Amino acid sequence: MTVKLFYDDAYLREASAVIRDVKLKEGGEIRLLLDRTVFYPEGGGQPSDRGLIGGEGFRIEVTRVSGKDEIWHEGRLEGRTPAIGEKVKLRIDWEWRYENMKQHTGQHILSAVLKDLYGSSTTGFQIFEDYSKIEIDFDGELTWEHILRAELEANRIVSRDLPVLIETYEELPVELMGSLRKSLPEKVKPPIRIVSIPGVDIIACGGTHVRSTKEVSLIKVLRFYRKTRNIWRIEFACGGRALEYLDTLLQDYWRSLDEMPNKNRPLAERIRELKGELEKLEKEKVELRRGLWRWKAEALLSRAEELGGVRVVSTVESTGMKDAQAFAVYLVDKNPGTVALIAGRNYVIFARNRDVKGISMNVLLREVLKETGGGGGGSEVLARGGGFKAEPGRVLEIALRKLKDSQKSQAAHKPSS
Repeated sequence: MTVKLFYDDAYLREASAVIRDVKLKEGGEIRLLLDRTVFYPEGGGQPSDRGLIGGEGFRIEVTRVSGKDEIWHEGRLEGRTPAIGEKVKLRIDWEWRYENMKQHTGQHILSAVLKDLYGSSTTGFQIFEDYSKIEIDFDGELTWEHILRAELEANRIVSRDLPVLIETYEELPVELMGSLRKSLPEKVKPPIRIVSIPGVDIIACGGTHVRSTKEVSLIKVLRFYRKTRNIWRIEFACGGRALEYLDTLLQDYWRSLDEMPNKNRPLAERIRELKGELEKLEKEKVELRRGLWRWKAEALLSRAEELGGVRVVSTVESTGMKDAQAFAVYLVDKNPGTVALIAGRNYVIFARNRDVKGISMNVLLREVLKETGGGGGGSEVLARGGGFKAEPGRVLEIALRKLKDSQKSQAAHKPSS
């Protein structure tokens, strides 16, 4: 079992230890088991500590710590491989640890306030690199008004400089069990750590915490949204991370506002104005495109080839498949008795007006694919394919020939009058 020095003193940054086991991994990675440690292992929503482990002739940059009774330290090894029984020096990344302590204590405060104000229990918690999140049950629509009320109360608690107390029990007193914000899980085994803030919160917790609420500095909700019918996710930050996040957010806000034609606040109004302009431009674009299509359709129909009373338009396009298909559908829908054969860079589209009988676009495509390779499919009125070995113009030549052969075959099998 590894002695957990971080439980005796969460502010302890350095210590010495003895190696109990060594496991080498590929790529220069190593895992060490120590007799004692200042490194907090990941768990309970709190990430593991980072830092350094050093000995004579080697150095390990610790990136992950895990385990409960036996705590393993993982990282990249520089120098020789350490041996079991060697003494090492431990030093945690204090800035990382201290910020995580603020986030964890801040979460206790915020969760307690949400429980007190709205009866919302915290069902999940996790600390990330830039922010933390909790998940709460909330019946109804959570709003910024709810959040602001909770934030103000949480930060009032922070400013009161209340002590954060930690006590350990082999067996939890009955009177204390009734005071817990969250009932004790059955899997929890002694010793049981209880973290309390007088008059605010009492809960079992295995994380590291600051000594006073004042050290949390600031609790700020950054975002919230519904996850399921009555579970809401709330993202927040405390201390330095809150200030860093807000600074990034405000920089983005003012840069965005500076990009607007009307630079006056609020940004939401400027975005609505911009969306209105874009919608107007999109409508104009649609009208211009339809005008272009009308002109283009007339030009193509004027030189269309007639096969058995059907006008066949064939053209090579430089646009993408999506735009080409939209035009093909427009052309045949607006012009009865029409078939459109359109090819572009590595695609082909065959379309016909619904009044054209005896010609299946899907069958035509399959016949073309036999000579060109590639794949595709569709229906009697619209088919498309790609992956051809032939050039677009050659694909259209083959399609037109297949269509003529089909028309000749149908004419030959018509009963004579």
